[in-house]
Order: sequence, then C-alpha cells, then structure tokens
Amino acid sequence: MNQAQPVCGLDAHGIKNPSAVHWNRNLALLVEDAVRRGEGVIAKSGPLVCTTVPHTGRSPQDKFIVRETSSVDNVSWGTVNQSLEPEYFDKLYEDLTIHLDGRELWVRDGYAGADPEYRLPIRVVTETAWHSLFAHHMFIREEDPARLAEHIPEFTVLSAPSFTAVPSRHGTKSGTVIVIHFSKRLILIAGTAYAGEIKKSIFTVMSYLLPLRSVLPMHCSANRGADGDTAIFFGLSGTGKTTLSSDLDRRLIGDDEHGWSGDGIFNIEGGCYAKLIRLSAEAEPQIYATTQRPGTLLENVVLDPETLQLDLNDDTLTENTRGAYQLSYIDNYLPTGRGGHPRHLVMLTADAFGVVPPLARLTPSAAMYHFLSGYTAKVAGTEAGVAEPSAVFSTCFGAPFMVWHPTVYAKLLGERIAQHGTTVWLVNTGWTGGVYGVGSRMPIRYTRAMIHAALSGALNDVQYIEDPVFHVDVPTCCPGVPRELLTPRNTWSRPEDYDLQAVKLAVMFGDNFKSFRSLVEPAVAAAGPQV
Repeated sequence: MNQAQPVCGLDAHGIKNPSAVHWNRNLALLVEDAVRRGEGVIAKSGPLVCTTVPHTGRSPQDKFIVRETSSVDNVSWGTVNQSLEPEYFDKLYEDLTIHLDGRELWVRDGYAGADPEYRLPIRVVTETAWHSLFAHHMFIREEDPARLAEHIPEFTVLSAPSFTAVPSRHGTKSGTVIVIHFSKRLILIAGTAYAGEIKKSIFTVMSYLLPLRSVLPMHCSANRGADGDTAIFFGLSGTGKTTLSSDLDRRLIGDDEHGWSGDGIFNIEGGCYAKLIRLSAEAEPQIYATTQRPGTLLENVVLDPETLQLDLNDDTLTENTRGAYQLSYIDNYLPTGRGGHPRHLVMLTADAFGVVPPLARLTPSAAMYHFLSGYTAKVAGTEAGVAEPSAVFSTCFGAPFMVWHPTVYAKLLGERIAQHGTTVWLVNTGWTGGVYGVGSRMPIRYTRAMIHAALSGALNDVQYIEDPVFHVDVPTCCPGVPRELLTPRNTWSRPEDYDLQAVKLAVMFGDNFKSFRSLVEPAVAAAGPQV
C-alpha cells in the first residue's frame, strides 16, 4: 500500500494535477510498478534490469548551478560549475512542472547523511517507478511512519527523463539538463534516465552545504576494523574504491560518499551504486552476490531475452554497467553508517602507465598534493581516439561534484589529518611490468594484501625507500606480496623504458598542478613528482 500523503504535498513543489501519486512505496510494490509499466525486466536471478540508452553515464556538460545571491560568491565557477541565470531556471521549472501534471508520479522521502547532526531531509519525485526504487536504495530511509508523514524536505529533486529542455528558452546546451538552485532548494533533472544523476546531484548539494558547517564532504568509501579503527578510500571510477572497501574482515560504512566532522565520519547514503562490468564471484564475492538477489536494481546490464540470464561481461550498452542496492545487502555492513576519525586514509589510482609504486606512504604535504591532483588514467581503447593511456586529474578525487574551490576541501582535509594523526597511503591498482598493453593489471589479491598490511600496522616497522621520481616512501617488503612488485622499475623488462615513462607522467603531474602552486604552502607544491 501507499503511505499516507505527508503534510508537505506536491503542490509545494509546483505540481498541481498529477494523475496519481505513489508515496514512499515499499520495494516489492516499486518493482511491481516498474514491471507493470514496462520500465524493466526481472532477471532469472531476481534483480530488476533497466536501461537508460542513450544516456548511460552522467552528462557533465549539461549540469548547471543557478547564479543567485545566496551562493554566487561561494561557487567556483567554470567548466565544472556552469552558471544558469535565474530567469532561465524559472522558465525551466514552470515548463517541467506543467509537464509532470497529468502523470503518474512516485515520491521518495528520506535523508542524506547518517549523522543526525548533519542530516539533510530530501525528497525525490520521479515519473518512473524504477527511479523511485533507485532513490529507495541510495538514500537513508525513514522507517517510522509518523515521522514520514511529517517529513518536510529541505532539498527536492524533480526528475523527468521524458521532458526535453529547449536551449533557446531554458539556457541549456541541449535537451538534457541537471540544474541546482541553492536558495530555492531544488534540483531539476530532464532529458536523461541515467539514475546516477539523482545520486550525484544530492552529493553536489552536500559538498556545498557541509563546508558551511566545517564538515569535509568526501568522494570516498569507508570501513571499520574489529578494533574500531576507521579507514577511508579515495579513488576515481575504476580504481577499486567500492571493491576494496568491501572487505570480509571489516565492517562496511559506505562505498562512495562521506562527511568528516568533528565527531568522526558518516555515510551520506543508505546504499551502494557499484560498477559491475566484468564482475566476478571470485574477486568480488559480496558485490557479486547482490546481482543474484531480488530487490537489486541493475542498470544497463545485458540480459539474454530468452533465458533472462545476466551477462556481466557484456559491454554492448556501456562499460558503465551499474548495480544499486541497499547497504544491508552487504553482510558485514555497519547499520549506524558512522565511524570514528580515520586512522588510515588510502588514495587509490589505476596507473595505466605502469610507473606509480603499488604501495607508498605519504607525508602530510604529499597527501595534500595528491588530494588536489586526484590522479588516475584511462586505458587505450576505452574511448574513441584513445590509442595510449591518458592521465586523468580530478581534484579532490571528485571534481564534478565539488562546488567550492578545491583548496577549501584540501584545507579541511589537511586540518583533519594533522589533528587526528591519520596515516595516508597511495595505492596503485593499475599496471605493473609495463604500460597498458604490455604489462599486466596488479592482481587484486596483492592489492588486498597491501591494504591489509597497511591498515593492520604490519608496515609500521619495515624499511622504506624514497622513490626518486614520485618522492613517496615505498616499503621494501609487505606480507603476502612478492618483494619485486613493490618497486615498479624492477618489473619492467627494459628499465630505461620505465625511466622515460616515469618522467613523462611526472611532467603531467607538474603541468596539472600549476594552477594550485601559488595557492598552497611551498612544502605541498614540492611534494609531488619531480623530473
């Protein structure tokens, strides 16, 4: 059954005459609605499978923030935070809400932020049942019916994939638009069915609001050890952030978005949005298990039309296949979604050039440098025209979602590391023995062994040597890892080729950091790779 309509109805958001409204439907009813409407198919193993073609990923060129007085001086305007004038937003809002009138709608009320002190009450209004299922999984749920009836959202998402924006009327670049209005507390999403836009728009809001309260928003995963030690993992897509935080020996706090306050860390979400392409039961048993159960939502995963069997290796629709599920689907998740101040911080990179050490300990200055750099690499062949690896620098390991200038987040991070004595590690989950196409991907069992050693204290008393190019401290030994793998130059058949590639990447680091050099302490500027 539907929950009763809350005291704050849809008319508060400008939606006057929907044909039907489904308030906070439970999981089973949402799946039933989605199948009834032909929005998805139930796979043989149980999950609901939906497709979002042609948009199978985020559309960053279509994301905007309204230039309004309450936030205009705080936003770091540019190619990431593109501005939209208020009059364009008003026309878009009017047209989109008129479009939603007469339609069947689903409303999901919940929260962003597991810590009640910093929790943001939110509402997600969608014109599809499966998007409401996505919001049900991804955000923190209110289980008390009385509180749900009294729910008043402080930020609302209106998602209308079937609505097409008009650039000349709405100030957009295309028919697709994602726009945030901070003073009106609204997010409008149109022209795309990719569910990740809902999740990431809320994180963008949190990345703006939390620093106003001296809380660091982080694009990271987190877990907690048996003795209560917390670890956080930064990393861009494909570096292993979700995989490596799902550790059977540790409790999962969250896989993607967290805040770090004066009391410790807290998950911003209530679910996981895992990348699934070529997922295996052997390498990632916990995440794989979620693809084999009812209730999980799979996005753009290929399904055999006759047998309804999933093919997690098929990238016909996209490399960016995804699975959305509740945190409770992971056996060892931490229900509170909270942890203490991190004892360890891990920065993950997938270096396709094969030259970054697989494991290194960073000084506080180097931690700031690599946080502002946010390095990983694209491999050849993943995009048209990419014939060799290409460096990717995404500041704070989440540039598309950072609203303030990156140094605001870096300053908060530096203060937290210094205050709590957090040890920072750089872990390369990418290539060894040569560049992509010559070398091989670092086996995940070795990466897990390195992280286990770092978090357990097994590397506290081993000898370290400074890498001559990257200027990070590399352990000379690590339990469970062949010694020769720890020094990448030793894994190349021609060490002189390694030297050339290492210098090439060091120059890329330096070029990328030029915009920050005058804004940071000299020790931070000097802590990066040097030719």
